[in-house]
Amino acid sequence: MTAPTTAPLTGLRVLDLATLFAGPMAATLLGDFGAEVVKIEHPTKPDPSRGHGPSKDGVGLWWKMLGRNKRTMTLDLSKAGGRATLLRLAETTDVIIENFRPGTLEKWDLGWPELSAVNPRLVLARVTGFGQFGPYAHRPGFGTLAEAMSGFAAITGEPDAPPTLPPFGLADSIAGLTTAYAVMTALAARERTGEGQVVDMALIEPILAALGPQPLWFDQLGHVQPRTGNRSPNNAPRGVYRTADGTWVAVSTSAQSVAERVMRLVGRPELIDEPWFASGADRARHADVLDEAVGGWIAARTRTDVLAAFEKAEAAVAPVQDVRDVMADPQYQALDTITTVDDPELGPLRMQNVLFRLSATPGAIRWAGRPHGADTDEVLTELGLTPDDVTALRAEGAL
Repeated sequence: MTAPTTAPLTGLRVLDLATLFAGPMAATLLGDFGAEVVKIEHPTKPDPSRGHGPSKDGVGLWWKMLGRNKRTMTLDLSKAGGRATLLRLAETTDVIIENFRPGTLEKWDLGWPELSAVNPRLVLARVTGFGQFGPYAHRPGFGTLAEAMSGFAAITGEPDAPPTLPPFGLADSIAGLTTAYAVMTALAARERTGEGQVVDMALIEPILAALGPQPLWFDQLGHVQPRTGNRSPNNAPRGVYRTADGTWVAVSTSAQSVAERVMRLVGRPELIDEPWFASGADRARHADVLDEAVGGWIAARTRTDVLAAFEKAEAAVAPVQDVRDVMADPQYQALDTITTVDDPELGPLRMQNVLFRLSATPGAIRWAGRPHGADTDEVLTELGLTPDDVTALRAEGAL
């Protein structure tokens, strides 16, 4: 259960103190590429992600993915023994990821002054809803609130329908990716300075960055992006179209050459000669005409025939797939995007593979999420604690 020596983050030690999704996802991404990650959970209140979503034989399946490549131990940081143990762990740790409300670590005398005192090279990543300061800093924050506050929900959905929230952890996922990037940036800086630092990650910020130039548009033009459903204000035809056999395909024409190929394919080449066809924004203002042409052509054909014709024409199309289709998709199979992991509790599990492929130092899923506290004694023994020390911590309720 050790990282392959070729993994790029082998030797990096990470403590995952966070719960639910953004912080733990960042730790997972680091573990996927060889970091030694120890997941620390409260002795009687495990990470709630263990209970999110469907379970099998009482074992949460989401946790199997989120907890992969992590050893698990318990520790109550509010206890004196728990605090002392965390400080000992911090001495030889490169990264700590936490998502307590601002001030919580400080309440336990485990803030940045105390942690950096025992390890000046430490990177402390603090993931919260609203950041470490400001008028909202002490509010409870979840991804749903970030999806609402950022402007994402306001532009999502049909024009005459309510704002739409995503049915999955979008803001958390974007923040998890960003936190992993922030940690690596801080570690790169440490190579030059020799010192660690604090990463302040607010859920409300990465999703706003992902939304693109909306603030710039408003600042310079007073433009507020409306809800447009599946249409884009920047190009057309663009959207999802129903096929003759009742399935759906998505079409994009972000490139002018692709838009022209689509119109030739659907038998409407004369539209290419219209003055308004020469730019994406102008095409978007004539989306009704273009959607009627493309939608009518697709509606008369099966999905198989549509996909084949678009591929032959070198036009951009994709099937609208649910998870059943994803699991069987030949491109995902070729990439091993959904890979199989052997798990002692549940047997073979299929889940998303590591996020990208490196040609010389690849990542790997070494094991799926482990039971609550499974590695507590092992981690503490490696830390130098004796059996009597561990017994005393358990008697205190710190483990």
